[in-house]
Amino acid sequence: MRGRFVVSALLVMAVAVGCGAGDERDVVVEGTPPATPYAGPLYLATKELDESTPEALRVASGAAGRALECEGEISWGGGPDGWSEGDGGDTPEEGLRLYFDLFDPVGPHAGFRVERAEADRVLFSYDVDGRTKIAVVVARDQEERPGWGPETNASCDPAELPASVTDPGGPEIWTDGRGERVATTTLTSYPGAEHCGWQTAHFLGTGRGEDHRQYVRDPEGVIEEDQLTSPYDGDTAMPAGAHDTGYRHGDWRLWLTDDASTAYVRTSDGVEAWPLAKEPVACR
Repeated sequence: MRGRFVVSALLVMAVAVGCGAGDERDVVVEGTPPATPYAGPLYLATKELDESTPEALRVASGAAGRALECEGEISWGGGPDGWSEGDGGDTPEEGLRLYFDLFDPVGPHAGFRVERAEADRVLFSYDVDGRTKIAVVVARDQEERPGWGPETNASCDPAELPASVTDPGGPEIWTDGRGERVATTTLTSYPGAEHCGWQTAHFLGTGRGEDHRQYVRDPEGVIEEDQLTSPYDGDTAMPAGAHDTGYRHGDWRLWLTDDASTAYVRTSDGVEAWPLAKEPVACR
């Protein structure tokens, strides 16, 4: 439903990972617009707030955030930034291309449609089953920014995008006991950053805000031990009190105990114990 906006704290780590770049010739495609096109104003004042809350994303993403039709939660949203005089394009499509060039956002870089067009603003949407999952508003001749360029942008959780879009290099999407894709605000995982020498490690995050927990798979000990509550164990027994969460990713099966102090991941080779991080571990 439009207007339901909750930030995904877990997506902060994934924003810099572009996925599904696509053929540049197909950045904008013809097709049927969403069943319920966005009817609100294409310009709404924005403000960046120093917090990651639903209200903060709404304020930051302006009209783009309000154009979304998420089943669950919004994962990202922002306002004008990153371009200046000389960058603007001659057409709205060039303004959309500039958005991809400057921000390299998570998600598809092709297959967008014109949902709404006005004299000085155009709303582009990426739709799944006729519902807007990514929205970008481009504007013409903004202050000190002549030409067409990005003004606001917003996207639903990556789990609401097709697997063909998220699988190549995006955040790892888990499934639940029914085989449904799980929102990254609930659960996601991702490999460690190569530029920090962490490529042999893997991180798993659950929940958000005060409920956020991060577990670490570290078979080669590249993460400092004092950052973890216990050592990683690649061959352990499943505790009697552990229960199957139903969450799956490939051959990984997530089990947890009631205190959730360790993530037990059953694989085709056995059971691994992923320790809880004392504080979120991030590559700088």
